[in-house]
Amino acid sequence: MTRIFARALLASFALLLASHTVHAQPASPWPAGDEIGMANTLGPETWKRCAPHLAKSKAKSYELSHLRSNTMPQSPFGSPLKEKYRATVGIPGTLHAFNGEDTEIGEPGAQGTQMDALGHFAVLPQAWDGKAEFPSAGAKYYGGFSQAEVKPAPDSSLKKLGIEKVPPIVTTAVLLDAKAHLGKGKPMEAGALVSAKDIEAMLKAQGLGKRGIQPGDVLYIYTGWGDHWKDPDGEKFYYTKGPGLAYDAAKLIEQKKVVLVALDNPFTDPVPEGMLQGKAAPPAGVPEGLPFAIHHHNLAVAGIHNIQNANLGELAKDKVWLSCTMILPLRSQGGSGSPVRPVAIGAGGR
Repeated sequence: MTRIFARALLASFALLLASHTVHAQPASPWPAGDEIGMANTLGPETWKRCAPHLAKSKAKSYELSHLRSNTMPQSPFGSPLKEKYRATVGIPGTLHAFNGEDTEIGEPGAQGTQMDALGHFAVLPQAWDGKAEFPSAGAKYYGGFSQAEVKPAPDSSLKKLGIEKVPPIVTTAVLLDAKAHLGKGKPMEAGALVSAKDIEAMLKAQGLGKRGIQPGDVLYIYTGWGDHWKDPDGEKFYYTKGPGLAYDAAKLIEQKKVVLVALDNPFTDPVPEGMLQGKAAPPAGVPEGLPFAIHHHNLAVAGIHNIQNANLGELAKDKVWLSCTMILPLRSQGGSGSPVRPVAIGAGGR
């Protein structure tokens, strides 16, 4: 997160939220020391569920990420990404010519279609007022890990819960079309919620009521906000706000043991107009002190990974409600996130 934006945002939330105690961190349902959360549900059973989708004669592959570039929409929570492309060079005495590029500045794991490590978010025992030094020593992470265990020094990488701990995610995926169901064919509005009730209703409407959501599934939700992704990003609109998951929806997908949730939106959380500028409160229903309650619950409580900025338009257009999905973040040691290229293979028309 850029320093100027972070200071403005935190100061605004300090005014909006006042100080209070946050509920104690629950224990992980998996064995002590677990670092992969709901990814414990992956394995031969989820791979077996994938096989029929790969074998369908009308199956297609779908790219679920956006092209990355210097001109794509950029998150205010990460340093802007800028890559420099080097001149073609060679090796004296040989016939070779080759090209390359450098990342000049920026946070690759926070820009474009990207995936959060479980160590990306933690929770404090009390809300920070934004005036005193940030009390990072009291932070607690997924599974009850302490700050000293996860990030013992300000300049250290994540020693626990880093992105390199994520196993290959190969499993069945459910796509829910909230743009059609809630937006009536138009992108959902900023701050609009996808609730637990909405998820159940969409499953039924799309003929998935009997199957439902199964342990180890990936859940894709198409809100239509991704239709606002423009490159080059001349409008600077996409990252200012957006729809997102309701808090009860986060609890539902935890109950269903979803391994990862991805929306075509910038934050996973709902962000109403003005919230990032401190001019509007977080959506109703989130716990006090946790304006980004979905990030908190998924990463620090349930062990569910998030992908932001999923590219779900084509998958929804073809009505591929069920597919085999494959998700591989980069194995960056101690990273809090990663660029990611999720793909889905399945047949539409259901």
